[in-house]
Amino acid sequence: MSDSSPLPPVRLHPEAELARAALSTPLLSRAARLARWAGPGTRVDSGGQLVEEQLPAAAELLGLSGEDAAAHIGEAWRVAVDAGLVEITDAEAGTVAAGEELALLTAGSPRDVLAVWLSGLETVIADATVPDLDGLVDALDEGGEVDFSSLGWNPEAEAEFLDGVLGNLYLLTVSEDGPGDGPVPLPALAASMIVPSDMGEPTNDVLEKVSDAMMRLDDQFRMLEPAGIVEYRPVDEALMADTDEEPAAPVDETDVARYGMVRLTPLGAYGLRARLLEAGLRAPAVGELADKGADVLLDGTSGFPPAAAQAETEQWLARREPLAAARELLAAARGTDTGGPLRRLRCQQALSLVGAEAEPALREVLDDPELGGLARVWLSERGAADVPAPSQELVFWLTVDTVAAQLAAEGNSEELQALVEGLARQHGGFFATAWRVEHPATADVLEAMGRLHPDKKVAKEARKAAFKARSQQAG
Repeated sequence: MSDSSPLPPVRLHPEAELARAALSTPLLSRAARLARWAGPGTRVDSGGQLVEEQLPAAAELLGLSGEDAAAHIGEAWRVAVDAGLVEITDAEAGTVAAGEELALLTAGSPRDVLAVWLSGLETVIADATVPDLDGLVDALDEGGEVDFSSLGWNPEAEAEFLDGVLGNLYLLTVSEDGPGDGPVPLPALAASMIVPSDMGEPTNDVLEKVSDAMMRLDDQFRMLEPAGIVEYRPVDEALMADTDEEPAAPVDETDVARYGMVRLTPLGAYGLRARLLEAGLRAPAVGELADKGADVLLDGTSGFPPAAAQAETEQWLARREPLAAARELLAAARGTDTGGPLRRLRCQQALSLVGAEAEPALREVLDDPELGGLARVWLSERGAADVPAPSQELVFWLTVDTVAAQLAAEGNSEELQALVEGLARQHGGFFATAWRVEHPATADVLEAMGRLHPDKKVAKEARKAAFKARSQQAG
């Protein structure tokens, strides 16, 4: 993902709700219980892990049993240490004490609790990229160092792969055309990292890589689920019964679910966004602009999908009186720069959410060359009286401004093509007049109309008009 283009904004749950969810996760609750249990008599080995003699007491404390108990205890202890819930006071003696962060779980703010949880999350994500420990023992060289090449394991590449998968899961979840709160099939996540976007039918080699990635992700999501970032339905073990054969491709929705389904939780959305921000990516959240000026709102929502832009604008409006908000929005919408048309479109969309109390603000800009058109539209849609008819010059200026805004917001979309066809059909001499419009985007708009209109004759007229507009601008 690029660090220059923002991701779609995420709708985060309240921090108090997220903090409660974090405290109830196996990840943090086990770590906290171990931290409160640890005392002067608790001993750790040279690596900071609990000595073997203390594992039975720890297992009883956490209610763990079976062959996986030691692994769960080890992870919970690592989280406790890494998150500052436990402090190793003397490495040589192997003694520990309660860490400074432990008190935050009961006396800290929701944000404090979430900060502790995020520290633990990093530990679990790092653990999820490590191969089976039995394999690590076998890969020790004579000096006691791990020979990663013998494992076929590249730590950096493995971490980058899992980060990419989690990033794609986040993107799918926050995108308006994604599954939203619904689960994502594991094969789709694996394919998003393996299959090139321009590949038609995947080759057998690519499909094999996808299958291998699914098996890695199955293990990793099993480890990540106790952290509370995902809800995970593992791959059906019956599909892996024959280890000599790759699982067959799923044939329907029921079958797809057997290959693993993963859903990002509200806590997971918070956690992954925090990691994306830490990595330097732009990951907005709905509501961040509510206390900013109208200029920041209109620019900030320019790249938002429609529903997210409306949700952000509604929160912004909720903090302001309608008339004052309308005046601020209109003032911020002015400008002949390239972002002007899209700002005015967002302004128009924002004003559609404002009631009749805003009418005086719209009447004040009726004579404004940039805002008079949208003001007339707003007043007419509400049945206001005494709305002056627009001049032909204003109609054409508003038309160019609207198409320019749609180009900036959607690119060459089907909706824009329909708008272009409608304009050319409704106005017989449209291009003969449009090239004269004194708008910075006139030539670009006419070129786009020539590109989008399916009728070759009309398209040629648009291109000729664009050439005239450029000549006029140059002169």
